[in-house]
Amino acid sequence: MSAQAHNHLILVAGGTGTRMMQHLPKQFLQLLGEPVIVHTLRQFRRFDPHMNIVVVMHPDYVEYWNHLRETLGLDIPHHVVPGGRERFHSVKAGLNSISDVHGIVGIHDAVRPLASIATIRNAYEAAASGGAAVPVIPVNESLRQMTGATSVALNRSLFRLVQTPQCFSIAMLKEAFQQEYIPEFTDDASVMEAAGHDIQLVEGNRENIKLTTPEDLVMAEALIRSWNDSAS
Repeated sequence: MSAQAHNHLILVAGGTGTRMMQHLPKQFLQLLGEPVIVHTLRQFRRFDPHMNIVVVMHPDYVEYWNHLRETLGLDIPHHVVPGGRERFHSVKAGLNSISDVHGIVGIHDAVRPLASIATIRNAYEAAASGGAAVPVIPVNESLRQMTGATSVALNRSLFRLVQTPQCFSIAMLKEAFQQEYIPEFTDDASVMEAAGHDIQLVEGNRENIKLTTPEDLVMAEALIRSWNDSAS
């Protein structure tokens, strides 16, 4: 990375918590005594203490988060931007708040608190050299493709599961997000591909799960305890 390039993070925290069956969005749920989003912020802060962090929040919860972080005494600098209708619009709002055009920006799900430092580093460093990088892991289970009432087995070695942070040259990503939104933009890499850019795949970590159901919270607590035990 050149001396002019800096690391940025857009943390997407726009969920409303319906699949978690809770009254609060899942990024605010307690994970070992702290909100999930705090664990996620802290992990990126460990990777780069000087990283510029933008949290994109559902407009209905911006005031709630500002009050919560004051109550917690959260000392991780970041600023909050209201999100949009779809993930695409939320990420674009976060991008518009970043004036730097020379740095690298990672887009990460706030409800992925278990991205390892190695995964984060892999993605940022690959994006710094190639412009666009996405962490992935192999598919362990068998796959079948449905066609009506029938199905066929697929070669799972040809597939990868996509994770975040997805990291990009800010200049390239800003240009890609000038496109009109289409439903096929399911993540940020798909926006970059539609703009004609190649995506480099880097090694992720299997623990880097997206917390979606109550069972995921239980699993995340066990994983964090395991990490803490191995570090002590």
